[in-house]
Amino acid sequence: MDIRKPNDLELKEILTLSPQAIFDGTLGMIKPSKEKVEQLIKPLLIKGCYYLIATENDVLMGWILLGKSKDQLTDKINGFIYELFVLKGFRGQGISKKLIKSGIDNLKQDGISEVRLSAFVGNHAIKMYEKLGFNTKTVTMSMTIV
Repeated sequence: MDIRKPNDLELKEILTLSPQAIFDGTLGMIKPSKEKVEQLIKPLLIKGCYYLIATENDVLMGWILLGKSKDQLTDKINGFIYELFVLKGFRGQGISKKLIKSGIDNLKQDGISEVRLSAFVGNHAIKMYEKLGFNTKTVTMSMTIV
């Protein structure tokens, strides 16, 4: 398995598949359109965020979207994992862990000393994040009002 930055064709494939990634990551609560995904992701790419992809024999297996984010309270620059997704046929093979570890290595090389991410409560990936050393730092709460 190779982990590397995508070429233009692979980037288009990721953007096409990202609505499903967001749908899965939000536990089916949000199903954005392709246009909404582009509206969210293109500004991230413009400000320097980037994808790493996992491939084998030029077949896309999954990706991680990485970048930097400024803490609003301290102004400290942290690494941030904006998206992590493994295609259904490749899940359970440790690809997510390899993508995260590669992403963290990349961020370390950029001088980043802390990496953050957000996940929906109930997402099975939270257990993997904890095993990799992530800790709950903040909790976002929500209440529907009528």
